[in-house]
Amino acid sequence: MPSLQGDARYPMPRRIPQTLRTVRRLALAFPGVEEGPCYGTPGFRVRGKFLARLWEDGETLVVKCGDDERDFRMQADPETFFTTDHYRGYPTVLIRLARVRTADLRDILEQAWRRSAPKRLIAEYEKRSPVIKPGARRGRVA
Repeated sequence: MPSLQGDARYPMPRRIPQTLRTVRRLALAFPGVEEGPCYGTPGFRVRGKFLARLWEDGETLVVKCGDDERDFRMQADPETFFTTDHYRGYPTVLIRLARVRTADLRDILEQAWRRSAPKRLIAEYEKRSPVIKPGARRGRVA
């Protein structure tokens, strides 16, 4: 049977550009997140602490995700995740919304939320949405 990878009859799935609407839906799904202006663009905070904001170009999201997460994302997909001189030294990453996959966007917003949310909110969230620990598999009974 021929390989499907790289076969013109089976193209790779197209990335669907994300929009502020998607960012808003994902960010506001986390407890305690509020939307409000941030440097003249829509921004998101949890209990007053910065999470993310739309960059002035309207096509890029700035997310405060931490140094390790930023470095990991930029190494894994530099066409989607990047920084500028202005943000050097800050635990933020810039995300090209036209390139990022929804699952990756949700994941990085969750990482940002976990960095800033109070422990009580995180505990409530985890009770409501069971977390699958790294290495665990769905449907497996220990």
